[in-house]
Amino acid sequence: MVRPVVPLVAAVASAVAVLTACAEPEIVLSWEATVERVADGDSLVLKGGDRVRLLQIDAPELGEGECYGREALRALDQLLQPGDRVLLETDPGLDGADRHGRLLRYVHSGNTNVNVELVRRGAATAFFLGGDQGRHAKPLLAATEDARNDRRGMWGTCSVTWNPRRQVETRYG
Repeated sequence: MVRPVVPLVAAVASAVAVLTACAEPEIVLSWEATVERVADGDSLVLKGGDRVRLLQIDAPELGEGECYGREALRALDQLLQPGDRVLLETDPGLDGADRHGRLLRYVHSGNTNVNVELVRRGAATAFFLGGDQGRHAKPLLAATEDARNDRRGMWGTCSVTWNPRRQVETRYG
């Protein structure tokens, strides 16, 4: 028996149309690395020399007279010690590196998302460069609001100007 070709071709064409209309699956890459040292409140150096900027957060800067810069460094130092193994997670919807060549990553130590934990402690804020919100935007925003409402970290110590689309500004007094 000869089957008509037209219905088969139509079925295949429909399936292809549906598959191409679907968004590409989000591919998250993650791998383990070893911490060499913490550089400041939102970046670290890995064994082998790669530098990592914690993705979607911002901590007060060191050496620029900003309030809470040293405390933010100490907070990250408490979470990550030299020799610690961490899991680095990419965000496929965001840049992989910044203008300084640092890898942009979420950092996990055990079951802790270090990015979110720093924000929860008030040592950093959520920061969405260009307004692009990544995979962990909701917990980062929630952690910022909780720290702010509870006056944890910089929120209880500094005068803070915060907008999630801009770097945090902190002042003494």
